[in-house]
Amino acid sequence: MTASLGPRSNGSLRRNRAPRRAAEARADVVILSSSLLVDRMLTHTAFLDVLGERTAPHVWATSAANPRFTSLWAEQPATVRSLPEVRAFRESTHNFARRVNEAVWDYRQGDPSRASMRRHRRVHGGSRHPRFAELLARGLAALPVERLLEDALGGWLRGYERSPESTALLRELRPAALLCTGPFQFEQPAIVASAQRLGVPTLTLIPSWDNVSTKNRMLFQYDGYLVWSERTRQELHERYPHTRTRPVYVVGAPQFDVFFQWRYHVSREAFCAANGLRPDRPFIVYAVGSPNFLKGEPDGAEYLARRVAAGDLGDVQLLVRPHPIHDNAEMASRFAGLGDRVRLQATSRPGTPLTARSQDEGAIVDWVNTFRHADVVVNLSSTVTIDAAIFDRPIVNLDYDPAPGGADTPLIRDINHVWTHFAPVAESGGVWLVKNGEEMVAAVRGYLENPALHRERRRWIAEYVCGHLDGRNGERMARAVASFARERIARGGTRHGD
Repeated sequence: MTASLGPRSNGSLRRNRAPRRAAEARADVVILSSSLLVDRMLTHTAFLDVLGERTAPHVWATSAANPRFTSLWAEQPATVRSLPEVRAFRESTHNFARRVNEAVWDYRQGDPSRASMRRHRRVHGGSRHPRFAELLARGLAALPVERLLEDALGGWLRGYERSPESTALLRELRPAALLCTGPFQFEQPAIVASAQRLGVPTLTLIPSWDNVSTKNRMLFQYDGYLVWSERTRQELHERYPHTRTRPVYVVGAPQFDVFFQWRYHVSREAFCAANGLRPDRPFIVYAVGSPNFLKGEPDGAEYLARRVAAGDLGDVQLLVRPHPIHDNAEMASRFAGLGDRVRLQATSRPGTPLTARSQDEGAIVDWVNTFRHADVVVNLSSTVTIDAAIFDRPIVNLDYDPAPGGADTPLIRDINHVWTHFAPVAESGGVWLVKNGEEMVAAVRGYLENPALHRERRRWIAEYVCGHLDGRNGERMARAVASFARERIARGGTRHGD
């Protein structure tokens, strides 16, 4: 079914509602966030404003416990509090069973991305008994029992109390709906389980375009889903067959709404001054991805930095941008002493726990204008490709592992040419694939000389991944959530059930 629409605080940071009588007529909706990548969808788009016109939003966010972001959350038209405490599953029982289930589905479905990860990374098996888990999964995969297995597993895991605090809060609030924005993360599924045990209808956002085909399976079935694009909807139906009978709202990519908001745009001169760059010279952005999956990206950035510092690309500059979730200033020593042509951007406060991070307006301005003013963007098969494509910035994409020895080159080649989400982008003609450092330098030179090269295909990339490119995706998401809540109320608050 498709629905297309266009220190820990125990209290709230702000309760910004309509007058009491009007507020009482509106349904309470709980929104969960445990990542800055979602925080920015909530705090820097029209999502909460529009949702607040139709419901009474309650945001439970991990970053709300960080005093640095008190004012950011206090400005939001919602009741905001920190995310409730969450316990871990038991490794030898719960997580073992989860890994077996994931392996069974992988063997039954044969998804190219998951098969590639099996070849290059250990993705199955509990930490204590990986071989037994693999053998068990292979045996079960010989039979068409994956749906029965997952239904039984979901019921068992849902019954294990991981968040007594959220259960108590939800029992008191009794919201019309709960929106999960991190169905593949550690924290939020624990709260979803509490909601489902209490009969609260649950809706989840698939927060990025790669999640369906690359992440481990979602723990629970939801009553509705929000996705970026029609392509993601199709992937969701293929990987999770039960979603074919649930509402799936295509809302676009809310995180990119800020790219279309003038209040986040600053001049090239102002941006360069803030980042130690000269506005009269071209600058290249090397965006480093998450170190959780590929460790060698800083080596690629350092190689290019040394070539730029040596003048091998002419009178140009390099701005190295770390991933905002993982920036702990650990790359500073790599680029120290390379001169004024090389700058390392600070995207987060070092030492801040990952889930306590968020992005205030200054961080959003830096993010938006990094790609808005870049002359060329270099990255390794990440969502930064989409950032650059939206702003029509030429994109150089590594097709090799820049770490010494290049051990992950076969995996990276798979990402670019086999993986479900990225192969269409890498092979679209909208990025310049490079197989070594010399090719990277040559590609950057080529784009500096002719920035219009591959322009039409870059536009295709942005539209293919994002669906809507009008800066109104937060509004669409809000309308979808409000519509879902109204429908659930009309049905008496019952959920589909798993």
